[in-house]
Amino acid sequence: MWRPVTAALAEHHTVVAPDLRGYGESDRPPSGEDHAGYSFRAMAADPVAVMAELGFERFAVVGHDRGARTAHRLTLDHPERVERLALLDIMPTDYVYATVDRRIATAYYHWFLYVQPADLPERLIAGDPIGYLHALFGSWGSGLGAHSPEALAAYEKAFADPAARHAMLEDYRAGASIDLEHDAESERAGHRIRVPTLVLWGAKGAVGGYAESPVDVWRTRAADPGLVEGAAIPKAGHFLVEENTAATIEALRTFLRP
Repeated sequence: MWRPVTAALAEHHTVVAPDLRGYGESDRPPSGEDHAGYSFRAMAADPVAVMAELGFERFAVVGHDRGARTAHRLTLDHPERVERLALLDIMPTDYVYATVDRRIATAYYHWFLYVQPADLPERLIAGDPIGYLHALFGSWGSGLGAHSPEALAAYEKAFADPAARHAMLEDYRAGASIDLEHDAESERAGHRIRVPTLVLWGAKGAVGGYAESPVDVWRTRAADPGLVEGAAIPKAGHFLVEENTAATIEALRTFLRP
């Protein structure tokens, strides 16, 4: 997904693009009974360690979907490491659960399927994993044609692995349990986003359909509302990086410009 964007940004930046744990070709460690192994806190610690190993103490963070939720947690848990933050096509996790209505329950039905105890979702998806993956892509964006053949093949390869699917489900189970506990702890402690933040979303996707603007919602999570800016990416749904690559690159270039 990120290949065209990373190539463009690498003209002026050093770019590191790791998979989240459990996804792609990354390791799939055990989650533990409380799903903490796939909490956003655990997933945020991984890129912090990777960047330290590569010699980068401070860096900008760009994330999409689950990666954006990880980026948000990274910014709260490791504020000294983050210079800028870009969040693509998400509302805060606790906000989604607190405001769910028929529209979101329909668009995000998978959130409620995936959090069911193992191994019910695992068994259901195993019936036709690639067919199910294609159905997800069709409902979240502009259909399979939005993804390059090479990208789609990579997604299919990963999703064909039962261990990858289980790791994905553990991510969502954590999102509905221990992640909400971490969010509540951060709220009580007064932790806020304290760096310039860019919020982007697909104009045709579910995130832009809320009564509240994504920018306005994310401003409530910042120490200073003026830190947050953003816009809808036209002609794009959930996969804005692939559906309108040029507009996404331009927005990120402008935001990350040295």
